[in-house]
Amino acid sequence: NPHFLFNTLNSISTLVLLKETERANAMLGRLSSFLRYTLANEPTANVTVVQEFETLKLYLEIEKMRFEDRLRPTFELDPRVAKARLPSLLLQPLVENAIKYAVTPQEDGAEIAVTARLAGDRVQIVVSDTGPGLNESRGRPSVSASQTLSTGVGLANIRERLAQAYGPDHRFET
Repeated sequence: NPHFLFNTLNSISTLVLLKETERANAMLGRLSSFLRYTLANEPTANVTVVQEFETLKLYLEIEKMRFEDRLRPTFELDPRVAKARLPSLLLQPLVENAIKYAVTPQEDGAEIAVTARLAGDRVQIVVSDTGPGLNESRGRPSVSASQTLSTGVGLANIRERLAQAYGPDHRFET
C-alpha cells in the first residue's frame, strides 16, 4: 500500500528533522527489511503461518514507531498450525485496516490481536481489534467492516486470493 510507504517515509523525515537519528535509522532498517521481503517473495507464493506472523511483526514494528503505545499488537500461534501454508502477505491488509480504523481514530489507540489455531481439522486465523466497531455512534468501522468507508479493495483481494489458493475449501468472515 503506497500510504504505508508514504507515512513511513514521512515519519522518518520527521525523526531526521528532530535529530532522532537512532530512531530514524531503526525505522529505515525495518522498512528496508519489510520491502526486501515483499520484493523477494512472489505475491502468488505460499508461506508458512510462522513466516506470515514474522512479516506482520516486522510491519507492526514500523507502525509501532509511528503510534508508540497507542498500537498494542499481540500474537498467538498454536504450534500445530505453524507450518500450515497460506498466500504471502494475506493478513497484512487486515492488520492495516485495524490500524486505520481502530488505532488511528482513538486517542488511546487499540489492541490488535492475530491468532492462529487449530479448529477441528482446520486452521483458523483471526485478526481482531479493540476499535469502535460498526455499532459505534461515530460510525467508524472496525477492521471487520472496513469496506464501508474505503474502496474495499483489501478485503476483496483477500477473498480472491483465498479462492485462487483453496477454491471452495475455505471460509472468510468479517
